[in-house]
Amino acid sequence: MRQFLLAFLALIALAAPAAAEPVMMISIDGLRPGDVIEAEARGLKLPNLRRFVSEGTYASGVVGVLPTVTYPSHTTLITGTSPARHGITHNLAFDPLQINNAGWTWYASDIKTQTIWEAASRAGIKVANVHWPVSVGAKGVAWNLPQIWRTGHGDDAKLLTTLASPGLVAELEKLTGEPYPLGIDETVEGDEARGRFAEALIRRHKPGLITVYLAGLDHQQHQDGPGTPTAHAVLERLDAVVGKLVATQLATQPDAVIAVVSDHGFLPVSKETSLYHMFIDEGLIRLDGQGKIASWDVALTTEDGVAMIILARPDDQALKARVLGLIERLKADPRSGIDRIIDKSGLAKLGGDPAASLLVTFRPGTAVGDFGAAVPLYGQTRSKGTHGYMPDEPAMQSTFMMMGRAIPRGRNLGVIDMRAIAPTLARIMGAKMAEAEKPAIAITK
Repeated sequence: MRQFLLAFLALIALAAPAAAEPVMMISIDGLRPGDVIEAEARGLKLPNLRRFVSEGTYASGVVGVLPTVTYPSHTTLITGTSPARHGITHNLAFDPLQINNAGWTWYASDIKTQTIWEAASRAGIKVANVHWPVSVGAKGVAWNLPQIWRTGHGDDAKLLTTLASPGLVAELEKLTGEPYPLGIDETVEGDEARGRFAEALIRRHKPGLITVYLAGLDHQQHQDGPGTPTAHAVLERLDAVVGKLVATQLATQPDAVIAVVSDHGFLPVSKETSLYHMFIDEGLIRLDGQGKIASWDVALTTEDGVAMIILARPDDQALKARVLGLIERLKADPRSGIDRIIDKSGLAKLGGDPAASLLVTFRPGTAVGDFGAAVPLYGQTRSKGTHGYMPDEPAMQSTFMMMGRAIPRGRNLGVIDMRAIAPTLARIMGAKMAEAEKPAIAITK
């Protein structure tokens, strides 16, 4: 009888869920996995990020989603679903007449699937957020500093204060002794300030889940290109920000698991092709006297490495055939840099925008040009680095690393799917994400 009881108790112990740990997820926009894994060989001094490799578990790469840009990818990181499912299919809101002052997809109400914030809250976990994309009005977030901006005018600070959790900005400004950075500020100095606000929030409120977003590396790599001295200098400063966040979190909650993620990789770029130029010349996009779009048969959502084509009349077969013929003719010119033309069924398999009729992909080194009445068909890019290319492009792979008492040391997971990250972190917290498209990664010591 005693042996039976012991065996029964052992079975119960095996079946019982592991103890839930607090989680902090830090995103460094545009962080290439090799910059951490091969830091020494690349001349980078990243003692805090390197800890995740030696003392934690990490992926050699993360295959992202279509398009490989910030807002769709960050929404996948918190939902475990593809853009077609979660609804954030582009950085900018769809605006074919360009009347929205380049408005981004800031509002969490547009997310169609469960977020890790909601899953944690439903599990009784208090949630905080600092500057994560698509977080305005996020459900389940007790202390929210969402990302939003408009013009960079001082009124942006009032807007953020109004949309943040009531009283939170004033409380943290008092604790830090400095103003909270404007949302439009993507400099490393802005990141350093947001890091100090996140530290103050952790010390004051001890959230069971906190998400923190840092934009400065992406900003610098767009400006100067990946792997440049200036980009390396920014990453080394962000390494210090991560070190302070880790120290604060572990001092407050020693059993916490800390993850560092990114949304995409980066490639150098020098050339661009303007699909807008072609469609304007063909009369499929019509401009008014001020050079603004007055009406359209074809709209573009451009994400640097890809363009999605949206038709005003999706069922108009003649229009579809004309647009396809124009793009195929352009693709035949080697100067265009066009790699593939993917139809609606192929786009659906890739989890991209269900409203688009065609996907046009570009080869590394060439980007799709933004709108401009005077933009030439072929030109030079203003930026020296970019992303947005197809997820199967190895240089677009992003980063995932984590460490904590319950996390194995020095374990390489190989290449993983971005959709597995949210359910993995949710399980560590003791929460569930039933809508995630990939299962949680098995993490055991």
